[in-house]
Amino acid sequence: MLTLAILIPMLGALALIILPSLSQSNARILAIGASTLSFLMLLIVWARFDTSVDAPAFQAFAEAAWIPSLGVAWRVGVDGMSLALSLMSGVLFIACISWPMENPERPRVYYAWFLFLESVSLGLFLVLDLLIFYVFFDLSLVGMFFLIGRWGHGDAERAALKFFIYTLAGSLAILLAIIGLVLSVDPITFDMRALIAAQPLAGMDLRGGLILLGFLVGFAVKAPLFPVHTWLPPAHVMAPGPVSAILAGVLLKMGTYGIVRIPFQMMRETFADYALPLAIVALASILWGAIVALGQTNLKRRIAYTSVNHMGYTVMGIAAAGALLTGAEGAREMALTGAVVEMVAHGLITGALFLIAGGFWARSETYDLNAFGGLANVAPRLTMAAVIAAFASLGLPGLAGFVAEVQIFVGTFAVFPWIAAIGLLGILITAALFLRLLQQLFFGDLPKDHEGFPDVSLREGTVLAALLALVVLIGIYPRWLLDLIGSATSAIIGG
Repeated sequence: MLTLAILIPMLGALALIILPSLSQSNARILAIGASTLSFLMLLIVWARFDTSVDAPAFQAFAEAAWIPSLGVAWRVGVDGMSLALSLMSGVLFIACISWPMENPERPRVYYAWFLFLESVSLGLFLVLDLLIFYVFFDLSLVGMFFLIGRWGHGDAERAALKFFIYTLAGSLAILLAIIGLVLSVDPITFDMRALIAAQPLAGMDLRGGLILLGFLVGFAVKAPLFPVHTWLPPAHVMAPGPVSAILAGVLLKMGTYGIVRIPFQMMRETFADYALPLAIVALASILWGAIVALGQTNLKRRIAYTSVNHMGYTVMGIAAAGALLTGAEGAREMALTGAVVEMVAHGLITGALFLIAGGFWARSETYDLNAFGGLANVAPRLTMAAVIAAFASLGLPGLAGFVAEVQIFVGTFAVFPWIAAIGLLGILITAALFLRLLQQLFFGDLPKDHEGFPDVSLREGTVLAALLALVVLIGIYPRWLLDLIGSATSAIIGG
């Protein structure tokens, strides 16, 4: 099932390329069908997933030999963390493919790149071979590069190039770290399960520290964390709304997921030694992202900087969870569970926010917050969607963001109380920046040139309603998600 979930979008992309006579609507239908079928494969795996304490760490496992001399094989399997992220990614890809194109040129190729990107994104979350993980990590850059550069607006090609160069440099650091990690195992293997069990760098202070640094730098660029985040705002501003939603909702999670899956799980002792510096970097990201976002007058740049802020919360929870080898297990498990829930919640919430921003561009071709006002009078459905997404992002109780952040902060207080206390300032600033955003867009006087501003269409409204319904569901009844994620985090914390 997992292999099919990865393969079906890739086959859909190939079909779009070799069928030149498809119209835009037929190309979109084919893409939605392929993405939906892939998601159904994940739902089947979820239905069969065992969350009990004595269940195996990785389920739905399948393996096929590829390069036996190097211990490389096609290995797929999921725990609660990777399954939750894969399900969120599947939902977001269906939503973004369904959303109207901002630039209706070459629709077949546009949807083909989306399906290609979905295939490699799911592959990254589902594979259990370190070399194939790296292959998918790099291929995700290719798909996003073309989607930004070809269908973006303004200086899109330059933004796409900056994105590619930054993240490729980060992936090279990860490659060097992977080589160092697998060479410390005899016999050499890229099997993630074997590396987690072996803990090959335990007790190697200098070597372990350098390898950990390679992983953290590479994944920090992808996440992104301060100060290696500067590629993110231009990439978001120049990208179409659906592409921005995938960039924020899925690709950024590759960085935080990678931190948990590789250095956290495979280098527990070394990670614990450097957890405090990582937590400080996360705190800087929380505060910097929120403060800089508050000063933005561009709608997309403001949302983009909140991603730096929210990924800071995620990494703070991860650092707190990995700071100790023994002790405070309950608090550390809570911090890690909150971090994973934050990945899922951020994907849904920020995905919706970027789709809304794309709707503004499609209607007015500007992101200038000062150009709007009073839109609640003419676009009530758009206003409602934006209000729900904004309040979820600032962590209002009853919505998904609160479920994540309360666990992160409670868990972090038990390990790094002063970092958690300072980090709470980020929530206050985030509340201010989103309330100000809503005020600028939807309240006050309506400019004359926006008196005919269209409300969301049926298709746009359906997509936003589906995403925000999940945000509300997680906020009101999070147990179904917490049981799934908790089955992984309890195993990870327990070693």
